Amino acid sequence: MTQRTALYDAHVASGARMVDFGGWIMPLHYGSQLEEHHQVRKDAGMFDTSHMTVVDVEGTGAKAYLQYLFANDVAKLKTPGKALYSCMLNEQAGVIDDLITYYLSDTFYRVVVNAATREKDIAWLQRQAKAFEVNLIERNELSMIAIQGPNARNKALGLLTDEDRVTAQALKPFSAAQLGDLFVARTGYTGEDGFEVILPNARAADFWRGLVAAGVQPAGLGARDTLRLEAGMNLYGTDMDESITPLECGLSWTVAWEPVEREFIGRAAIEAQRAAGPACKFVGLVLEGKGVLRGHQKVVVAGVGEGEITSGTFSPTLKVAIAMARVPAATGDQCQVEIRGKLLTAKVVKPPFVRNGKSCLD
Repeated sequence: MTQRTALYDAHVASGARMVDFGGWIMPLHYGSQLEEHHQVRKDAGMFDTSHMTVVDVEGTGAKAYLQYLFANDVAKLKTPGKALYSCMLNEQAGVIDDLITYYLSDTFYRVVVNAATREKDIAWLQRQAKAFEVNLIERNELSMIAIQGPNARNKALGLLTDEDRVTAQALKPFSAAQLGDLFVARTGYTGEDGFEVILPNARAADFWRGLVAAGVQPAGLGARDTLRLEAGMNLYGTDMDESITPLECGLSWTVAWEPVEREFIGRAAIEAQRAAGPACKFVGLVLEGKGVLRGHQKVVVAGVGEGEITSGTFSPTLKVAIAMARVPAATGDQCQVEIRGKLLTAKVVKPPFVRNGKSCLD
């Protein structure tokens, strides 16, 4: 059964094309995915991300619980509001989900998990919680709106009180603050600056309309995908899943190896893989000729082996085809991609492709 966010009526009223995404009816675009993409890169756009799940973790065992649950270490978080990106692994070090955790105190953390993995994530969180003094609270009464782009923060600040505006304006990247009934985080999934705002369902539509009045253009899932790919950000279920470890999807930087005495689920398996050396690596590709790179296309590395594109698109910002791919570890700076029976040359690069509206390519 599909679900609707509190902003469903606002999307329909704006002429959005609605599609099923992870069991939720969400806007794909509002007429032009390309225009929405450029709006975020050049000015300000916003996304309904209320299909994602907010889980508050409270209790005296909250810190120890999350230290065991995640490959990254929440002990790094010492300032209230500071955020941490991490993978949640199974015993084989496969990625159950990637998520963001906000530190509010040693006994109170806020975790945001992906929509498509909601049920299995909640089940896993609850299962592991049994050994700790924690309480998990799924916040279904909350919505989430992501406002992104070079002018996004300034336009969003106008909707806040004078006092809250000062606090929000002072937020550093990957930090958040509770401002009345708004939880405002300087985070995002586009490679641009902006806010992600968590707020009561009852207030979501009015806040959305206020952003529209401030000149923030609604954007759908289509633009969100091309933006995140340009930014070199993984999509769960596409670039990684429970059969893929962080070392195989470019997320080794999210694994906190120190302190060595910290036990976390999947540690033994991922340490063994690191010691042996992964057979593959995660890279960016830029097609040198005409064509479009798509997921599951074969990557051929002469004299080395084969790999596969995990995510691919035509970059609206760069005007070239780009992709992320898993390829043999010995792959150099060039490869070929099989497109419609032909092998086309692609350059191997390190993501991201675009950041803050500018090309990251040489």
